[in-house]
Amino acid sequence: MNERTGLVTFKGNPITLVGNQVKVSDQAPNFQALQNDLSIATLDSFKGVRIISAVPSLDTGVCDAQTHRFNEEATKAHGFTVITISVDLPFAQKRWCGAAGLDNVITLSDHRDLSFGYAYGVVMKELRLLARSVFVIDAQDKITYVEYVPEGTTHPNYDAAIAAAKALL
Repeated sequence: MNERTGLVTFKGNPITLVGNQVKVSDQAPNFQALQNDLSIATLDSFKGVRIISAVPSLDTGVCDAQTHRFNEEATKAHGFTVITISVDLPFAQKRWCGAAGLDNVITLSDHRDLSFGYAYGVVMKELRLLARSVFVIDAQDKITYVEYVPEGTTHPNYDAAIAAAKALL
């Protein structure tokens, strides 16, 4: 398994990312993750333009804000699907969504196998969490936008990701 250093930090500490780094124009790797009802979802479970927002944990301030921001965009009916993925347990994700009143963002849990994390190169080896990152995937499963956020406690470039998704519609 590929290990990469020097790309991201978390609270200022260097982090090792494990998995295959993806790039714009790559075919989006398939993955398996758990939905809130414990059923399995894959990339193919969702069609059309997708924003995949990876976060370390929904129960942190930046992750909460990131998920809320992408939910706001999803409610504007732009025509793309927003998927938030973390290693939080599906039960915790369901509870968090209910408490936050979010119903337009799909949450997936990668806690079981880290399938998404390894496929997209976002597993933080030292923490067994997903590194903050955003991927935009077109209807033909090509990656059109990638952001590996350099510091795990900062926000991604929301405007750039949303513009990349809108450009595909």
